[in-house]
Amino acid sequence: MDVGVLRDRIRTTLDTNADARRQAELDLKYAEEQRGFINALLDILQTEHDNGIRLSTVVYLKNRVTRGWAAGEEHQQHKQIGPDEKADLRNRILPILASSPSQIRAQLIPVLQKILQNDFPTAWPNFMDITMQLLNASDANSVFAGLHCMLAICRIYRFKSGDNREDFNQIVQVAFPRLLAIGSKLLEESSPEAWEMLRLILKTYKHAIYLEMPPCLLSQEKMVGWCTLFLNIVSKTAPANALEEDLDERERNHWWKSKKWAYANLNRLYVRYGNPSTHPKQSPPEVVEFSKTFIVDFAPEILKVYLQQIDKWAQKSAWLSKPSLSFTLSFLDECVKPKSMWSHLKPHMETLISHVLFPILCQSDEDLELFDSDPSEYLHRKLNFYEEVTAPDVAATNFLVSLTKSRKKQTFTILNFVNGVVNKYESSPDDQKNPLEKEGALRMIGTLASVILGKKSPIADQVEYFFVRHVFPEFTSPHGFLRARACDTLAKFEQLEFKDSGNLLIIYRNILESMADPELPVRVQAALALQPLIRHDLIRASMQQNIPQIMQQLLKLANEVDVDALANVMEDFVEEFATELTPFAVALSEQLRDTYLRIVRELLERHSTTKDEDDTYGDLLDDKSITALGVLQTIGTLILTLEATPDVLLHLEAILMPVVQITLENKLYDLYTEVFEIIDSCTFSAKRISPVMWQAFEYMHKTFKAGAELYLEDMLPALDNYVAYGAETMVQTPAYVEAVVGMVQDIFLDEKVGAMDRICGCKLSETIMLNLRGHVNQYVPKFIELAMTVIASNELKVRSYRIHLLEMVINAIYYNPILALRHLEANGWTNKFFSSWFSNIESFSRVHDKKLSIVAISSLLMLQMEEIPSSVQQGWPRLLQGVVRLFQTLPAAVKNREEVTKEGDFTLNDDDDDDDERDEWENDAAWTNDADGDEVEGDVKDEDSTYLDFLTEEAQKFGAIADNDEDELEEESLLETPLDRVEPYGMFKSALLGLQQQQPQLYQNLVKVLNPEEEQIVQSVVVQADAIRIAAAQGAQPNGGTH
Repeated sequence: MDVGVLRDRIRTTLDTNADARRQAELDLKYAEEQRGFINALLDILQTEHDNGIRLSTVVYLKNRVTRGWAAGEEHQQHKQIGPDEKADLRNRILPILASSPSQIRAQLIPVLQKILQNDFPTAWPNFMDITMQLLNASDANSVFAGLHCMLAICRIYRFKSGDNREDFNQIVQVAFPRLLAIGSKLLEESSPEAWEMLRLILKTYKHAIYLEMPPCLLSQEKMVGWCTLFLNIVSKTAPANALEEDLDERERNHWWKSKKWAYANLNRLYVRYGNPSTHPKQSPPEVVEFSKTFIVDFAPEILKVYLQQIDKWAQKSAWLSKPSLSFTLSFLDECVKPKSMWSHLKPHMETLISHVLFPILCQSDEDLELFDSDPSEYLHRKLNFYEEVTAPDVAATNFLVSLTKSRKKQTFTILNFVNGVVNKYESSPDDQKNPLEKEGALRMIGTLASVILGKKSPIADQVEYFFVRHVFPEFTSPHGFLRARACDTLAKFEQLEFKDSGNLLIIYRNILESMADPELPVRVQAALALQPLIRHDLIRASMQQNIPQIMQQLLKLANEVDVDALANVMEDFVEEFATELTPFAVALSEQLRDTYLRIVRELLERHSTTKDEDDTYGDLLDDKSITALGVLQTIGTLILTLEATPDVLLHLEAILMPVVQITLENKLYDLYTEVFEIIDSCTFSAKRISPVMWQAFEYMHKTFKAGAELYLEDMLPALDNYVAYGAETMVQTPAYVEAVVGMVQDIFLDEKVGAMDRICGCKLSETIMLNLRGHVNQYVPKFIELAMTVIASNELKVRSYRIHLLEMVINAIYYNPILALRHLEANGWTNKFFSSWFSNIESFSRVHDKKLSIVAISSLLMLQMEEIPSSVQQGWPRLLQGVVRLFQTLPAAVKNREEVTKEGDFTLNDDDDDDDERDEWENDAAWTNDADGDEVEGDVKDEDSTYLDFLTEEAQKFGAIADNDEDELEEESLLETPLDRVEPYGMFKSALLGLQQQQPQLYQNLVKVLNPEEEQIVQSVVVQADAIRIAAAQGAQPNGGTH
């Protein structure tokens, strides 16, 4: 390929002339799949001086490698790179990486990563030899490239374990001593380039130990070397050129990033490998021994350095980045449970609470500015603060909770501090009150609500007085952030039982007033605080009087700010006050629809400005889509409360159609499940399909055909309603029948889907055959063909899939036994089917499975001898033996279903709702609230390691189940089917009597193979059929009757 011509085309893509630019892009699109394209790009990268052209060139290289290096589903339309060009790129990329500036290097790293991911070590055996040469080179650029290579290789092995790491362990043994030497030398440097190189070394170590510790790093000598490097970085004073005025810029400085990864590595070493109490039972012996050494020799030194750094930060003699603060507090958190570490940490607790945790939990200047200038962002930060994994206040909150749960006496230390702050605020003159400290104190006590209100808590009865004295006054504070915090504190103490009902009414009045507050954060926090008040009878009775007004305020708020928690509040109110809201249901649904449409349009508009060729709406799971999700759930709840008012439902269907349309037409995959649930709720509650809902069916079918096959499981309940309640329209509209049948065919023919998705196809075919009896004759052979093609392949490994495939054919037999047998016989499948059916008879464990087989066998028993294929006539007596076994096990299946149904119909007792969290104080040995008293200072059991052990055991059980093919079909809330109305005992009795009267010889041939026990079961079935018939005539039904 002509390098000059290619360079010219790349240069033209930067031209201001749009037409020239477009033509150049088309030329390059053609060129990229021609032989020599990659080598020509590499030639340009090596010789070009124009930065714009070099950057465009490396982007073309990255895209070509991403799309063409390894065959993948997402890049099927792109031609794969040939083996010769791959070899050339592997040979040339590392020298180019070493000689490239940072901007180009950043684009080459993903290329290197892609190649290693697919080619190392098999197709690139000398990669590590070249990497070690680069690391041992005398020039900085080569070393820099070597560090990038090491980071890339560690990323490849990050999540690999066991035997998959053998090559990697050798790499670590050879390369890491050199990395440690380079890192120690770089620590003395002061250039940004040196800090960036240091950051690469620390990230390389992080990836190397992320899942498993390489054996060579477990030695005392190696651990001393690496921990010394990390601690030296942590404790090193930041140079002047790392202290930019702009704090965001400072956080991005490689010096602080290096410090962050030093903290992260020390934390990982301790938390994953160095704390004996956190190891799962099956940890390797060498790791267990390592942890015993680490917690004695290393962890106390790490804690000492961390405390020194946090002390400097508290005294404002040193600055720490948010990640550094967060990692520090996370480490302190992990020192609470082990006895040996707690003894080091405990003496510092009062200082840490007052000078570290408290300042972190107080409002910052940035918070105050946001409250005034961008209240929506303020709310996002305060309500979703757990999303920021390196946020110091998240770590501070976690530390406080761990501390008070594990070392409960510390609760008094914290409460004494909080009381000191709020009492000082109360007694100070107005001009000397510090509202930031008061707000921080309320946040601190709110964080501990679950512990303070725990069972047998000696302080729970003091909380109401605290509220009256220190929280109630802040509902009318002149400071908006304090009013918001008062509402939040109330919400945090939602389980508080007020002794004075008057206080409850004061709270309710204040919350209602706060919902009309001029400040948006206060209004939102008040709305969220209103939700838990529903449980109080006194307040619920008051709410009933003005619930429409409350809902109006909630809807207004939902249109002011996208907070998903508001949708949860609305959903609870719709469910709790269904009767009161019914007269307003139409107006409420209109407002919910408008809110949803607004959010989605904003979502689409924002997406249209950032869209690229590989982007999809399915990637948009953010605040807006989560809020939209909540609105959809509220709509769904509203529909379910209106089941008894079909005229209102009819209005709602028309109102909500734009919701369905905009979601499905724009492929908002994140919201599909809820939209399909709304369609299900509308059609199920109405028990009929209106013209409006047939529109929804058409949208749903179009969506399925446009690539949403994997959502068939979510669509299935709604599709079942369409076939069941819209059968008449279906029969009159062949296109609708063709549509649902086509969905069954598509799911079986789609190579992307698995067994569980095809089970949905089996269920849909059953719905069609059971509800449209006599009207889908032309499709039954297709259903049999789809199922038998898979059954005959003998490749079925999932038992539940096998049962559903068999039931697809059994349904066909029940639908029309002559038609079904004729098609089975014509394709040579008859013997295969019957042998599969009866060899799996014990696997038909659910009531539905047994009834379906019973009615199908009953249908077969009604056939004339000449209608039975000769190939199975000899085995025909097995039908009776099979049905006997089904009837024998049916009563137990019915009993099991009743028990499962009973278990599903539970209601949560308010007192038991938070047992896990509230059972906090119960098991403590006698102790007092004397902070100086003797405390039981043992190791605290680590729930995380217990949970990991549990997960390991469950995974092993699951593996055993998978190996043994023992996936049982469990009773579930099956879709309602016409089969539910069939009485199997009576149907079988009729079939048997008909056979006896019309074909006595065949009857004799069948019954003579029965043993005495089987004959007894047949007699009991006949008796039971008579009992059910008599009971039905008398208007009652015994327990063993119809199902």
